[in-house]
Amino acid sequence: MASLQEQIQQYELEIKAINIANAAELEDFRIRFLGAKGIVKQIFGEMKNVPADQRKEAGQMLNSFKILAEEKFESFKSLQVDTKAKCPAVDNTLPGTPLPIGTRHPLRVVENKIVSIFERIGFSVATGPEIEDDWHNFTSLNMPEHHPARDMQDTFYVSTDPDWVLRTHTSSTQARILETEQLPIRVICPGRVYRNETISARAHCFFHQCEGLYVDKNVSFADLKQTLYYFVTEMFGENTKVRFRPSYFPFTEPSAEMDISCTVCGGSGCNLCKHTGWVEILGCGMVHPNMLRNFGIDPEVYTGFAFGMGVERITQVKYQVNDLRMYSQNDVRFLRQFQAIT
Repeated sequence: MASLQEQIQQYELEIKAINIANAAELEDFRIRFLGAKGIVKQIFGEMKNVPADQRKEAGQMLNSFKILAEEKFESFKSLQVDTKAKCPAVDNTLPGTPLPIGTRHPLRVVENKIVSIFERIGFSVATGPEIEDDWHNFTSLNMPEHHPARDMQDTFYVSTDPDWVLRTHTSSTQARILETEQLPIRVICPGRVYRNETISARAHCFFHQCEGLYVDKNVSFADLKQTLYYFVTEMFGENTKVRFRPSYFPFTEPSAEMDISCTVCGGSGCNLCKHTGWVEILGCGMVHPNMLRNFGIDPEVYTGFAFGMGVERITQVKYQVNDLRMYSQNDVRFLRQFQAIT
């Protein structure tokens, strides 16, 4: 007991005499006296050798010694704070880590551009449901049951009693507008559509369309052509050439497909235009009289035109993206190419 008491007294004198000048000396003090293998722990370990009748007195001495060491450490602990303040782990004066700037998807950029062009000449935007009934998706558009035109579209059927489908075109939105709105009607209908097709570089089970409809008195094919000439000039530039070819669509008569001169080769021939110099971008025509009658509109009084284009197709022509799968794969390397486009 006497030797233990002498040890403690000697260490207490040492602690009182120590003058700590910096954080390094403070850390040395902590390790020497308060560390896991420090002097305080060692002396507490010697308690087992103290006779039982002297342990109470020895315990009080040890506690006093421990408190003295801890108070000494606490009195100089500000040195640690000052050190951290002088040498912070993070320099708060430096500029922050920049966050990458987001960008619109190329399809959305092109869709917005298409819509804005037609809005400038009086078209309003109309949208409709992506799950559609047979009447609005097929029958009202001059495609009654067993009509061969239905075979032109591989359809996803949601149910068969009654028929509900994932819409195969945004023409169903035009049907709903004719059903509910007052004439005259001039709308542009953007949206996602679905076809049951094998996914490849040139086809996908979903894609996007923008379809337009104008119904009023004395609407002619000349009005349709001038509207589409304006669109091509605004989208692809005034030097782009346009041609119309006869075609067939069940809800328009007469019907046509519209080509533009290739934006890559300028008409001289390349892979995009298959060396023809022309690229098809949309289908169009005068609204079929049967379609007007389906909505109680007299085709002897009112006429109209309609057109429809694939947003992916316009994006391909404008930015030379030849693989439809890239639009839905969320590859950041692909999407970053369109950061500068607004």
